[in-house]
Amino acid sequence: MAEAKTVTVRQTGSPIRRNATQRATLAGLGLNKLGRESKLEDTPSVRGMIRKVAHLLEIVE
Repeated sequence: MAEAKTVTVRQTGSPIRRNATQRATLAGLGLNKLGRESKLEDTPSVRGMIRKVAHLLEIVE
């Protein structure tokens, strides 16, 4: 079986003064502090979450 593709994201922006849905999305991605990284499975739902808070994240190669 092929290995599942993953994507690594790093939080670069603060959730302070953001609405509750964006804060909840960051928590769903496993992020809660600046500079934290999270390795996630590359699925359409995860891609949508990343797109929703793209201004607070960066994709790590």
